[in-house]
Amino acid sequence: MGGPRVADWARGGDSASLNTDIYSINNDMTRIRIENVVASTSLGDELDLQSIAFQLNGAEYEPEQFPGLIYRLKQPKTAILLFRSGKVVCTGGKSMLDVEKSIHTVASEIKKMGQKITMHPKIEVQNIVATSDLGCEINLNSIAVTLGLDRVEYEPEQFPGLVLRMETPRVVLLLFGSGKMVCTGARRPSDIQLAVEKVIEELEGAGLLSGERSNPDSAPPPAPGKPKSTAPRRAPQWKDSSPTFGASPSSDA
Repeated sequence: MGGPRVADWARGGDSASLNTDIYSINNDMTRIRIENVVASTSLGDELDLQSIAFQLNGAEYEPEQFPGLIYRLKQPKTAILLFRSGKVVCTGGKSMLDVEKSIHTVASEIKKMGQKITMHPKIEVQNIVATSDLGCEINLNSIAVTLGLDRVEYEPEQFPGLVLRMETPRVVLLLFGSGKMVCTGARRPSDIQLAVEKVIEELEGAGLLSGERSNPDSAPPPAPGKPKSTAPRRAPQWKDSSPTFGASPSSDA
């Protein structure tokens, strides 16, 4: 049986894929790691959650507290939320492949119960959460002043990170004094690429990334006498050998 039909969000020449959980940016030593892919779909017009909860081992269903049924998978480690309307939400996946496998696993189990469902639903990514590291400590006070209070929120007595809201792409970046970053609100890997590239360029342009950047996976420093490369920064590239996210699904066996 083939996997679910995936929504083609790879518009505008976006060749990056979500079918791997870690990506490398091809400039300096910055890496981006996908931490969570939240996606939704629909398995039909109506689901009998009471029946599913009775037959699906490990399912959690307490309609008095939450209207949906929760089913946690161990492999891949995700959580599936099922609603009576047929809507399904998958969270916790580190890649689109995790999402596809999780939804297909649950759909197959429900079909075995005799419920009429859609086995090849269109899956839509709702949010991608990713982390990155600038490789050096940063001064959040200086960044807040430089970027402007209309774009950032920084109240260290309430939250240790600086919140940067970007218009293009429409994502939210959380920056921490250690240089760690969290990106949320993205729907495509290219959104994360662009956001990381923009914030690095803006901070470097303002002289706010003057600290020595480090990376345990980086190559050793050049031998004495060899000048440091002054080549311009290249756009972030996702290191990925897996099929493009918008690729056609496999056919049924």
